Amino acid sequence: MTDSTPTHEPLKFAYWVPNVSGGLVISSIEQRTDWDYDYNVKLARTAERVGFEYALSQVRYASSYGAAQQHESTSISLALLLATEKLKVIAAIHPGIWHPAVLAKFINTADQFSHGRAAVNVVSGWFKDEYTDLGLEWLEHDERYERAAEFIQVLRGLWTQEKFSFHGKYYDITDFTLRPFPYEVPGRAHPDIFQGGNSTAARFNGGAFSDWYFSNGKDFDGFTEQYDDVTRIAAEHGRRTRFGLNGFVIQRDSRAEAEAQLREIIAHADSGAVEGFRKSVQEAGNATADKKGMWADSSLEDLVQYKRRGVDLFLLGFLHFQEELEHFGETVIPIVRELEADLARTGDPIGVAAG
Repeated sequence: MTDSTPTHEPLKFAYWVPNVSGGLVISSIEQRTDWDYDYNVKLARTAERVGFEYALSQVRYASSYGAAQQHESTSISLALLLATEKLKVIAAIHPGIWHPAVLAKFINTADQFSHGRAAVNVVSGWFKDEYTDLGLEWLEHDERYERAAEFIQVLRGLWTQEKFSFHGKYYDITDFTLRPFPYEVPGRAHPDIFQGGNSTAARFNGGAFSDWYFSNGKDFDGFTEQYDDVTRIAAEHGRRTRFGLNGFVIQRDSRAEAEAQLREIIAHADSGAVEGFRKSVQEAGNATADKKGMWADSSLEDLVQYKRRGVDLFLLGFLHFQEELEHFGETVIPIVRELEADLARTGDPIGVAAG
């Protein structure tokens, strides 16, 4: 059973960094979102001003699926950290493309420069062509998560121990010390490690190794089932995993206007790009024995979705990032804070809706 006892820790908000062209919607509809440096710096500064605590830089290498242009995730994350004062920036990375010690060293530097605001999202890998076309080894689904589990353990070890050693199937580290360590933040052992995915292997990693588990591509009941599963695994390993929920925000003056906007996005969807993307992620899910991979049972409409759940963090995307993120921060986040204040006074559970 899910523990529904409310906590008084403020709900955190994050946004997808549009560091790839095409915005976050694979549609021919007008999108007033840009992927360049100046746009992203302005957006990051706006986000931290209106109450967003985290930003997540996407990781893409190959030019495809509506993302013809991309800025590399760790580079733009460091740039945004240096351009802001409070925002924590999560860089999505791929094991198999990065060696964990090299990434740990990069994040140490970013974390020192930003006074403790760097984080990573370990993406086990779902886009096969980005590996095979570069001559890199493409592992089967569960093997990718086994490698990611080792990757996370090496990251954590190098961030917290001197003369760290690890002898696994994919990484072999002997008496290695990185200096400097990450920036010292009270109450934080090391930079936050995020990880997502819906499969059994992803859930195990989320509970056993990661600090944060991103849920994506499931409805409310599906998320609750994931929450129970990952929480159980974390408890079995003597850990606590926090949860992020991915959602796409369409905020208009009325529900009718919001629903009309959603219908327009779907009507103008780039069906070829969506189908290519869907096949890639379905292939990743179908490679598992239990078919629980991300979006393995989704349709076109499910790629643009509303979410409602009082979890630790909402990771949000927008159609027109600059004006819509600002509007959300100025109008919705204050309402959430008022509800949280009521919760602290009364102890009654709350639900948060964005639509």
